[in-house]
Amino acid sequence: MILYNTLTRKKEEFKPIEEGKVTMYVCGPTVYNYIHVGNARPLVVFDTLKRYFKYKGYEVKYLVNFTDIDDKMIKKANEEGTTVKEIADRYIAEFHKDAKGLLLDEKETVHPRATDHIEEIIEFVEDLIEKGAAYDVDGNVYFDITKAKDYGKLSKKNIEELMSGARIEISEEKRNPMDFALWKKEKPGEPSWDSPWGKGRPGWHIECSVMAKTFLGETIDIHAGGEDLQFPHHENEIAQSETLTGKPFANYWLHNAMINVENVKMSKSKSNFSTVRDVSREFDLEVLRFFLLSAHYRNPINFSRELLAQSQRGLERLYNGKKNLQYLMEKTIDRDLTEEELNIKEEINKYKFEFIQSMEDDLNTADSIASLFEIVKVANSNFDEKNSKNLIEYTYGVFMELSDILGILSKTDELLDDEIMELIQKRSEARANKDYKLADEIRDELKSKGIIIEDTKEGVKWKRI
Repeated sequence: MILYNTLTRKKEEFKPIEEGKVTMYVCGPTVYNYIHVGNARPLVVFDTLKRYFKYKGYEVKYLVNFTDIDDKMIKKANEEGTTVKEIADRYIAEFHKDAKGLLLDEKETVHPRATDHIEEIIEFVEDLIEKGAAYDVDGNVYFDITKAKDYGKLSKKNIEELMSGARIEISEEKRNPMDFALWKKEKPGEPSWDSPWGKGRPGWHIECSVMAKTFLGETIDIHAGGEDLQFPHHENEIAQSETLTGKPFANYWLHNAMINVENVKMSKSKSNFSTVRDVSREFDLEVLRFFLLSAHYRNPINFSRELLAQSQRGLERLYNGKKNLQYLMEKTIDRDLTEEELNIKEEINKYKFEFIQSMEDDLNTADSIASLFEIVKVANSNFDEKNSKNLIEYTYGVFMELSDILGILSKTDELLDDEIMELIQKRSEARANKDYKLADEIRDELKSKGIIIEDTKEGVKWKRI
């Protein structure tokens, strides 16, 4: 598989540290509110990469962390007159509801919380101090970026440029304006833990380095997240981790592009964001997953209700294809394939090959989805009750196998009654015979039964009224 490595700024063949195994760390949300659509993009994209690795036979260790101690969380708790832990517990529970709606593969996903690893964080910071790469100033501990080798190699920024253009508030405590907090001294009204430097709490960057090391090892295969995390978060993770261990922190860095609203980045600071929960009030969240996979993950995408509605229609076409194949499997009989059917099977195999090639090319889910539509188009154009069940079952198996990689089309729905499916088939035959009067009569009969028919170049689509 070829992946675009942000660290080297080029596509590289993926080679795992240990054959047959993949370790992945994806930066998760700060749990002080519902996740928004921008948070959902890396969750969906890298869940799909995980699914594809599993499809290829890899054993995948997959971690998405929860930041459950943070300035925003403290502010939220104070505003509501509750505790940071209660806020975290509440929104972690809400995260899992949204994750289920987005069809994330949660069965083997590890979700560590920063506050469950205070002891390991303290030990990590102590080791950095011992190496001379961190320093304590009256209970605040900072990482000295001049001790980091190649600081800025991920974001392609050098220390001199960063210092000259620093917007970070300069503290008299810091040796350099770009030094960052590993441990923060206790303030009134904030949660705190005992440490060698007095009561306090961890900084943001340290938690990911510690949890990656704890669960996945000193060097991991893939670290992923949104491109907005490249600097300073991921840059600082690299600095502290590689300074401590002397080893590469991650061999491949993957970053998805941002979601825009009217070509402006979606963010809470701009108040132009929609939460996943907001979307779920109007659309099934499988539609949002499909929308997020309909563009290459490294391309920015615009978000709007109209585009979601368009994705909903596309997903319905695929579900209709699935239902039609299920119906035909019940109506056809086992027999050997004719020459024509063998050719159709080869065409299905061609689209399966193209699907896999797209996934192999830096997770090009947009082109993979196009291959699914081509399979539906072939089925709608060629299959009826006269075909061999073997061909129908084979096509259905390929279609669902590929859909499962993308994490879509897994929901079950009642099949149309045999009578209604037979009417749809008769109407298609009438149109093929240019008997448009009969076709219109069947359309009206179907409408009376609550079924709307639409003729498209991809075949017949239907939906319930």
